[in-house]
Amino acid sequence: MKTRTIQEGCTRALVPLVPDGGQLSISSASVFYNPEMELNRDLSVASIAAYSELMSSRRHLELTDITYVDALSASGIRGLRIAKEVGVNVTLNDWSEEAYNLIRENTALNDLTNKVRTCLGNANVLLHKERYDIVDIDPFGSPTTYLDAASSSAINMLAVTATDTAPLCGAHLNSGIRKYSAVPLNVEYHSEMGLRILLGMIARDLARHEKAMHPLFCHATRHYVRTYLEVKKGANNTDKCLKYLGFIAHCTKCAARSVHYGLAVHIPEKCKVCGDNISIAGPLWLGPLHNREFCDSVLIQLTKRELGKKEHALKIVELCRNELDIPTFYDQHLLTKKLGISAMPMKELLKELKANGFKASRTHFSGTSFKTNAGLEGILDTLRRFR
Repeated sequence: MKTRTIQEGCTRALVPLVPDGGQLSISSASVFYNPEMELNRDLSVASIAAYSELMSSRRHLELTDITYVDALSASGIRGLRIAKEVGVNVTLNDWSEEAYNLIRENTALNDLTNKVRTCLGNANVLLHKERYDIVDIDPFGSPTTYLDAASSSAINMLAVTATDTAPLCGAHLNSGIRKYSAVPLNVEYHSEMGLRILLGMIARDLARHEKAMHPLFCHATRHYVRTYLEVKKGANNTDKCLKYLGFIAHCTKCAARSVHYGLAVHIPEKCKVCGDNISIAGPLWLGPLHNREFCDSVLIQLTKRELGKKEHALKIVELCRNELDIPTFYDQHLLTKKLGISAMPMKELLKELKANGFKASRTHFSGTSFKTNAGLEGILDTLRRFR
């Protein structure tokens, strides 16, 4: 296997050399490395660092006492960065012998032999057998086949990436139903739909182990969704967590929507705004996606580090920190198109909604979208006044 040396943050790594003109895919090389995910890894370093420092202060631990596992390591770049740039105790695992050997080379390259443990084997076997403070699952595609084992293994934090956004967001409906045991809808807020479908499944997987999750920082960026979840033990915590599961009723004609908490609920068949039939998505997570204090800690970590995608990472976390804890967002351009009017500056729209007594914020999901508790009719009335 031919390799080249790359650097992310302060970590160097040997990665497979993809032939000029070759398409980047899992079959492009014997060990997968995706440079497009550097932003994801920058955010991972900052988020794991923020949570590790929180754990250290709560439990009076040294960072080296905190255990982290990347169960699907490939080249090992994510876990190596966590070991070198955060300082926790890292386990890197992959089923591929070539990946295993490359991880060992990269461990030596960064003088991390005494800080990184390398394993060769099935991720589910490892996670069912061992427990870690922080479990990270970042597969190529869907994470669903690893969630039960990850839920069993995670003591304090669970980080999950999903790159199969078409099934998650409703573009491949039947695939989404099969993989996530939920109905996704391909609507204007499909990116948030995918994130909430994933979170709903994680909550149900954790519940089987009498564990609960508290989302700290979750985002949808380009072709993937990523979650950082604090894990709590106990049936009482689990029962409280499951109360945030439910359904979204959406009218495809007028774009009105409503949320319904619970796994056995009555949902009207007709839209209250226009009377048309509604579609139902779920079960999914209807609770918060972010913890403001944690996002502040991640911003501090990003600010003080040398990162290749720092500015983009800062923007994402800032938007998430200030985003309203309201399920679903509205796309102003779609609404103004229906009204036959021009879009107004986002800053002015948010200002006007707030002046009318509503809550409103930008959202990280889309630059043309916003969140508000105004309801569809209140939003349309606000837009009409600025035609």
